Amino acid sequence: MAKSKFTENLTKLRCTVCKRINYSTRKNKKTFEGKLELKKYCKWCRDHTKHAEAKR
Repeated sequence: MAKSKFTENLTKLRCTVCKRINYSTRKNKKTFEGKLELKKYCKWCRDHTKHAEAKR
């Protein structure tokens, strides 16, 4: 069975303050090297914090 192109590039985003996984997103591994880091809203911290790419 063939893999879906949407599921193989999924990465989880973890809050750097409370360490909870809040978001998942796709990442193009051919054009983007290194870890992904975005500023997103964390509902447990109730603030906009940095969310870094988590391990699988």
